[in-house]
Amino acid sequence: MYNPKFSSRTLIVPAILLLLLLTAAAVFSENEDADDLGEIDELIAIDDEQENGENSQPAAAHFESGESGKKTEVLSRAQRVVLELNGDTAKRAIEENEYVLVLGYAPWCGGSAELMPRFAEAANVLKGLGSRVLLAKIDGDRYSKAASSIEIRGFPTLLLFVNGSSRPYTGGFSSEEIVLWTRKKTGAPVVGISSVADAKEFLKQHSTYAVGLFDKFEGPDYGEFVKSAAADNEVQFIETSRAELAKVLYPVGTPTKPFFGLVKSEPEHYTSFDGKFSSDEILHFLENNRFPLVTVMTELNSAKVYSSTNRQQVYVFGEDDDLQKLLKPLQEIAKKFKSQMMFVAVDIREENLAKPFLTLFGLEDSEDTVVVSFDYNSNSKYLLESDITSRNIEEFCTGLVQGTMEPYYKSQTIPDNKNVSVLTVVGKTFDELVLNNPANVVLEGHTPWCITCEATTKHVEKLAKHFKGLDNLVFARIDASTNEHPKLQVEDYPTLLFYPANDKSNPIKLSTKSNLKDLAALINKNLKTQEDATKDEL
Repeated sequence: MYNPKFSSRTLIVPAILLLLLLTAAAVFSENEDADDLGEIDELIAIDDEQENGENSQPAAAHFESGESGKKTEVLSRAQRVVLELNGDTAKRAIEENEYVLVLGYAPWCGGSAELMPRFAEAANVLKGLGSRVLLAKIDGDRYSKAASSIEIRGFPTLLLFVNGSSRPYTGGFSSEEIVLWTRKKTGAPVVGISSVADAKEFLKQHSTYAVGLFDKFEGPDYGEFVKSAAADNEVQFIETSRAELAKVLYPVGTPTKPFFGLVKSEPEHYTSFDGKFSSDEILHFLENNRFPLVTVMTELNSAKVYSSTNRQQVYVFGEDDDLQKLLKPLQEIAKKFKSQMMFVAVDIREENLAKPFLTLFGLEDSEDTVVVSFDYNSNSKYLLESDITSRNIEEFCTGLVQGTMEPYYKSQTIPDNKNVSVLTVVGKTFDELVLNNPANVVLEGHTPWCITCEATTKHVEKLAKHFKGLDNLVFARIDASTNEHPKLQVEDYPTLLFYPANDKSNPIKLSTKSNLKDLAALINKNLKTQEDATKDEL
């Protein structure tokens, strides 16, 4: 029996995980050229002004195409700061350096192409900061055995090695986020600001950060601040003890010690923390405020968006031009619901991002703007079925917060069941034809792609003919992959359920492995049981 565990309550998480897998799946080849780059000691000695070897040139050329001369030169220099590994040098680089951040890539991988220049920029910044972290990359398609030996099994993959042991990369994918995460994980969770010059230099390099103002860098409040800085992976924490410097970094209001605030490069530029100085509350504050008011989903940030602990999420799917028109109204709506939900915009033409979500609603072929919501705590989903206006979106969000919105369940269009021996049930008719039907109902749960369903379907057709004429017995079937109902209990394909006339809430599962004669006997037995129960009640 095929068992995909595809019930209405468990559809959301697997389908969205598929979204993440689409951007990371890779197949390694078995080509292991070992001597193109020479000895690792020679490679590590290469500085900014030297070439990095022939093998790095095709990748560099790929990422430099179409750039202006100046930008190309900057990127080329940044690329040369990244050590190119091969079959001979990968393990040695990891074993002989305290910290190594490795990017596993493939020349044909779109995600790799997007990440590579950002990784190179991060390497350049870290080198300028005097970081002890070695940034390296390996073509996992060409050097598949070496990549696999250091736990790179998909593209792109980032891993931090600390004294030879790997740790998963959990940060963002802009160059700034890579720098931030790397510094935090290698001993610098907080940056100290002690002068106006320091503050201005910091502002040149950072657009998003969290600032703490403390009288002294000690005590329980400061301890919780540092603890939060070490635990967070995405926001740069800075500290100062001078109010005039805090004013440069956070030029809104008059910060009083102790103070903590978040700065972002978007309309909601400054947000002050007004809770208790505890690590949990600070991290909760950051979680509710770190994202833009409306996050535009990309392949690189999709995992971060999905893993957000703000589990009520509102998604707007549409073409880019339509999303741009909605952006400002959405930002205003998002301000009102900031602590309660997260707003995400997805270009409907980005199929890898949009389709896994829209398929959950049966809207994968839609070309119109769609507004939906997922509550991952209850595995419920919701659809805005009225016109897409700012007023209707706000009312939709209010209904979500107040709990007055009804969850959405997929349903095919209602079919014509005239003159059929087996009724076709869809999500919209499940109540009428199954739960509210005064007769006993035998329901077949199937799906078109189930290779073992055909035999059960033939049995049901023959059983319907065999029991034809009984007013108290109805045969029906439902495609449970495209129709949902909160009380539909189909998890395996195929499934046969007997719904007793006097107890529709407790269907009896019939074995689909039984032969036709045994199934007929089981149905007769259950019919007799129902008749006896009715007589006892009388």
